[in-house]
Amino acid sequence: MKIEFDDSMFEEWTERALLHAVYGGADFGECLTTAERITDGDRTSWYDEWTETADRVAAIARESEDGGHAVSAREAYLRASNYYRTAYPFRYGAPTDERLVEAFEKETDAFRSAAALFDPPVEPVEIPYEGTTLPGYFYRVDGSDTPRPTVIATNGYDSTIQEMHFAHAVAAVRRGYNCLTFDGPGQGGPLIEEGITMRPDWEQVVTPVVDYAVSRPEVDSERIALTGWSFGGYLAPRAAASEHRLAACIADPGLWDLLEMMKGMAVGVGVPQDVADRLPDVDLDELEPMFDAIEASPELTWTIEQRGLWVHGVDSVMDYLRATAEYTLEDRAGQVRCPTLVTQAENDRLSAAAGELYDALDCPKELQRFTAAEGAGDHCEMHGRKLYHQRTFDWLDSVVGHKG
Repeated sequence: MKIEFDDSMFEEWTERALLHAVYGGADFGECLTTAERITDGDRTSWYDEWTETADRVAAIARESEDGGHAVSAREAYLRASNYYRTAYPFRYGAPTDERLVEAFEKETDAFRSAAALFDPPVEPVEIPYEGTTLPGYFYRVDGSDTPRPTVIATNGYDSTIQEMHFAHAVAAVRRGYNCLTFDGPGQGGPLIEEGITMRPDWEQVVTPVVDYAVSRPEVDSERIALTGWSFGGYLAPRAAASEHRLAACIADPGLWDLLEMMKGMAVGVGVPQDVADRLPDVDLDELEPMFDAIEASPELTWTIEQRGLWVHGVDSVMDYLRATAEYTLEDRAGQVRCPTLVTQAENDRLSAAAGELYDALDCPKELQRFTAAEGAGDHCEMHGRKLYHQRTFDWLDSVVGHKG
């Protein structure tokens, strides 16, 4: 169903904002009227109009808060936070755009204002990590210190801890799980504000997060699960291969090898198979079809040259291809000990190799497939997120002995 745009990326990001309405992150009318004001394909117009809507909804939130209407204020702050985040994806890239930083700061401020109005409040936290800290939020089931099962949520390439509220935290808390969300290197605040870029050895990131979690009295240290969405479908099992305090792991979707994905993309745009097989050890001129395809496609330009280079802290497509070689689970998947759930959505190209991850796991495991007929066949089951949560939390309940 077309919302507004011929530009496929504008359509996709509008849809992404709109789908968070399921957990209170958007209103249909606010999204649709914003889309109507945007000039199709004009990225300045996109930023300006989403920011205008976010500013307007944030003002509503402040007025409600000043009037003592906590629920109305909280709901409006959540929507404003989502709209600010929606404003800036097309500003990705190095050097970091000041407009991106401004919108991200407003996203964070709006969400923190909402967080203070929950009961119990959602707690902003700073997790010690290699001489700095990683930002996160800790969600408690209630105001007691009763130890409870806890879900740690790890991000992917282009989300933030604020968006993970809608993706993970609401569903977890409703089922009696604490939730700890965080942004690591190459994600959210660490990337935007500090320039800390992605790393493949995600166990070095997750272990300090688990250290923090077990320090809290509300966390049952024997029942900690790690879930990762989008590129987190690589990061979560990579971390679980070494961090054996985890009681469960969820990879949504299951990813296997980033370089192999790039090889498949290269062949798809006309690079000969024998050349793709030798990546990244090839000459530039052998990849001419790939470079031409990137230049001709706004989506590929954004995905690889804007987002990919920025997230990984590299300067060229060739450097990016070399970096991807480190992101493989081939030598790690067999080391995962905890029960692991791997998801695979029918129309999600990123999940094509989920079966390879599943087959390589030598632990209690399950492969959960989602289909288009169910309304959940897209990337991270965004069209059917409640179905995703029903299946994954029902599985997790059985693994950790919880009834949510």
